[in-house]
Amino acid sequence: MSTSNGAVHLAIDLGASGGRVLAGRVQDRRIELDELHRFSNGGVQLGKRLVWNLLGQWEQVVQGLSNGAARYGSDVQSVGADTWGVDYVLLDRNDDQVGPCFHYRDARTRGVMERAFERLSREKIFSSTGLQFMEINTAYQLLAMRLEGSPLLDIAEHFLMVPDYLHWQLSGEKCNEFTNASTTQLLDADSGMWSRPVLRAFDLPESIFRQPVQPGVALGSVASSVATQTRLHSDVQVVLPATHDTGSAVLAVPASSFASEQPDWCYISCGTWSLMGAELARPVLSDACRMLNFTNEGGVQGSVRLLKNIAGLWIVQQCRAQWQRERKDLSWERLIQLAEQAPSMVSVVDTDDPLFVSPDNMPEAIREYCRRTSQPPPESEGEVIRCALESLALRYRLTLSHLEQLVGHELSTIHMVGGGVQNRMLCQFAADACGRRVMAGPVEATALGNVMMQAIGTGRLSSVKEARELIRGADDIRQYEPQPRGRWDEGFDKLKQLLLLASQ
Repeated sequence: MSTSNGAVHLAIDLGASGGRVLAGRVQDRRIELDELHRFSNGGVQLGKRLVWNLLGQWEQVVQGLSNGAARYGSDVQSVGADTWGVDYVLLDRNDDQVGPCFHYRDARTRGVMERAFERLSREKIFSSTGLQFMEINTAYQLLAMRLEGSPLLDIAEHFLMVPDYLHWQLSGEKCNEFTNASTTQLLDADSGMWSRPVLRAFDLPESIFRQPVQPGVALGSVASSVATQTRLHSDVQVVLPATHDTGSAVLAVPASSFASEQPDWCYISCGTWSLMGAELARPVLSDACRMLNFTNEGGVQGSVRLLKNIAGLWIVQQCRAQWQRERKDLSWERLIQLAEQAPSMVSVVDTDDPLFVSPDNMPEAIREYCRRTSQPPPESEGEVIRCALESLALRYRLTLSHLEQLVGHELSTIHMVGGGVQNRMLCQFAADACGRRVMAGPVEATALGNVMMQAIGTGRLSSVKEARELIRGADDIRQYEPQPRGRWDEGFDKLKQLLLLASQ
């Protein structure tokens, strides 16, 4: 990054497998990023629970901020954090943490959704929240605590999502930021306030939830303890980005429109998960939306992200992890080369099948699924990767068809953003399977979106439109046109048949 004069915004970007602190600056009609610190993240098994190591995360964040202060000094103007959704922290009346920060993959939520529907019907929950039904949602995590007879909710006086916790540590101010609150399935989709019918049905204390705050709001300057630890200047502002990482990533989509009534594009935020959807002006709360299990999540400036959470590159990542355990040191480049040499569309798997959630051996899980569905199991590494990537692209096609059904018209362009766009084979497969132009990039969408919102909140940028104009000028955006080759129609028919059989 250039060291010439200009405001620097520090972006804390925590994902489920790793975290980073970056410096961002609007410079020469573009946004420049500089990585200050990178660290690993993940769940920790604590007895029978899977939890997050919040103290370790905070220690790493402090290191990253210290690096930023050392490098940019008085140029640092603001700091803000984004993380994954659904997970939370409880504080008591003394602001001490109540219990652990549970990991969304902790087993305590299994079967809880069915118990929830005994208290409030599926239809009523959706009509209020507009959110996709997933057992990892905060609503079912909290209900699981009630069903277990946990005393923690009775002790708690403050509810904070993980990025809210980080912003409290940074500024001393407690808040519930809107985009992450919208992942809980406890927020009313129309009003943007907490849903009393859902809170009361699940016996959750309403007093612990704060009125949601929009991205771009400044919480104040960094706390004196943080300034002392990091050497940041005491006037550095804590500014809320879209604290849900997907909200930040979608903000960095290089589209020419924002929250349109009739968008002509959709997005895929592509990483371990793939989140595919459209940016709209208002939520879609129809029966069709509920039955297709789409979600209405909050975006910046009142926008709505109508999307579907689907398995992303998790399957491919776990295949490589298994081969590494077997002492096969295969780079991503080599795996793609092997996949290119493998035959096309031999077998198709449902990438969202429960079998692939957390198997001990992912390549063997793929083979087991194929044997179970009377398909030839892929044997070589290249065959396994090709099967996984083709199947993921077919899932994109299915999700696109459902999305177009919900918005009522064809979407001509797919914007793929995030780390997954570095897999050029997947980008081309997405274009071919969906029959749509794919614009892939930026890679660093989440960090860019975080910086963009801080720049808007501090007045450095005037609007989302201006910010997206800067993104469109980036040099890491590639275009993929659908190619008239391959057996995608055949594969799509096979996927639909597999889903039909699984539903019976």
